[in-house]
Amino acid sequence: MNIRQTRFAFCGILAAVFTFIFTACEISVAVDIFPRPDVRVVSAGRDHTAEVRTDGSLWAWGRNIEGQFGNRTTEYRSDPVRIGSASNWAAVSAGQDHTVAIRTNGSLWAWGYNGLGQLGNGTRLNRNAPVRIGSASNWEAVSSGRDHTAAIRTDGTLWAWGDNPFGQVGCGTTAMYRNVPVRIGNASNWASVSSGGDHTAAVRTDGTLWAWGRNSNGQLGNGTVTDTNNPVQIGNASNWAAVSAGDEHTVAVRTDGTLWAWGFNGQGQLGDGTTTRRYAPVRIGDDNDWAAVSAGGAHTVAMKTDGTLWTWGDNRWGQLGGEREQNFAPAQIWNSTYWIAVSSGSGHAAAVKTDGTLWAWGYNGLGQLGDTTTTNRFSPIRIMP
Repeated sequence: MNIRQTRFAFCGILAAVFTFIFTACEISVAVDIFPRPDVRVVSAGRDHTAEVRTDGSLWAWGRNIEGQFGNRTTEYRSDPVRIGSASNWAAVSAGQDHTVAIRTNGSLWAWGYNGLGQLGNGTRLNRNAPVRIGSASNWEAVSSGRDHTAAIRTDGTLWAWGDNPFGQVGCGTTAMYRNVPVRIGNASNWASVSSGGDHTAAVRTDGTLWAWGRNSNGQLGNGTVTDTNNPVQIGNASNWAAVSAGDEHTVAVRTDGTLWAWGFNGQGQLGDGTTTRRYAPVRIGDDNDWAAVSAGGAHTVAMKTDGTLWTWGDNRWGQLGGEREQNFAPAQIWNSTYWIAVSSGSGHAAAVKTDGTLWAWGYNGLGQLGDTTTTNRFSPIRIMP
């Protein structure tokens, strides 16, 4: 299994979708009185959440005014609703007002808001049900940003589409939008990609890190505040394992287990103990056991190899999963060691435990937590199937 097959792209404001399997450490499993709901992949967008369960079914909840659920309505839901009857979904990424997903046959599908071509179907018409993007059947990973989308095929090529005034599509221009997938450069060794607010970041199979798009707060990490419409390499390191683009900040993990961040830091979302913006990657703490990370709107959530969950940054709605205070450095939430996947949205987050149960916390005014209420949650709450 190659590096692309072991990791889906992260989503920052947005979305991040990823699964992570710990094979190098033993993780204790909590006793749960509820039945297993078969959760496999979860992605938190701006105000909606989507998941793919192990039976291949697709579910969504939260804000739906643009049809971002894909259930042929624009009605909000505060509990998970199944999208169609297909049972061959493999991955999903929730963006700001659109959603993109991949089926097990490698086909790519999208729905929701499309005013800037972020669905990639050649139009600018909204869709409230999944529509197939082109005819290719070798899509492997996808990440939805604010109003743009990026995806990787099994041949290692990178493609992007949607809003592009800052060059976030990465196609060498700042044309206002692209409504069909356009290939990014000639490289065929892309491993993972993450679409943020107006920027994109990606890792190649050689461990190099690249970014492009808006850079007003140093979110590209190349030491400048200059936008770029082509991928630019970040530093010279070749041991990057994964990256996640948030609204205006970016975080990444190296293969040695160290954690790094850069960009806007007004809410402490970089986790370096300050509120100073950083224009190049800065190491977060001294730990070298970080396994995965997901950047949200102005907060960040990460996991360590022992299965513990850590958060920092803005906490106005409880998105850190604890007290109503900001954290300027990583702080553990819950004294537990059984988390295996996490995704940060704009003001909420969702995570999966080793027993397959799904939990969420943070802003819930539009039902994006899926707990049947619109009450904000300041600690993880179990989301029932």
